[in-house]
Amino acid sequence: MTDLLIRAGRPDELGAVEALLREASAWLASRGIDQWQYPPHRDRITAALEQGVCFLAFKDGAPIATMQVDDFADPEFWTPDDQPDAALYVHRMAVTRETAGAGVGGMLLDWASERAAAHGKRWLRLDAWKDNQGLHRFYKDAGFTRLRIVDLPHRRSGALFQRSTGLVPDISR
Repeated sequence: MTDLLIRAGRPDELGAVEALLREASAWLASRGIDQWQYPPHRDRITAALEQGVCFLAFKDGAPIATMQVDDFADPEFWTPDDQPDAALYVHRMAVTRETAGAGVGGMLLDWASERAAAHGKRWLRLDAWKDNQGLHRFYKDAGFTRLRIVDLPHRRSGALFQRSTGLVPDISR
């Protein structure tokens, strides 16, 4: 799939983002995976749309995927030793079941990595559901390295992944 259009979502596209996340939630539940088994965080999505960091991917004019890419390094996961400012972070990535397996997720991650490099960031990072091993394999296959799992009792996410954007830091400073 090469004719994918990725752009910042607009505030009036909140429903499209929520629909993509709900579809992903239902699919996960059908597979016995407890990830995302709550209503989408409308307030967070609205804020991301208003800030221009929630993106939609379109195929033939229809939204087929969403993800948020920003500089928010969750302080419960990313420590000062991780140099949180050296990365952009992916949140809430979901692809329609109709296009699953067509490489859309990988294309979104490549796009996000290019965006991170364009912003002078060395890393693209994310936190994933701790016990979703299929998702962990997906990220590893997409070139990510699992750094560690942060096991907090009040958080189901916490498997931390990163991949290089290809940007070499200037160490001469």
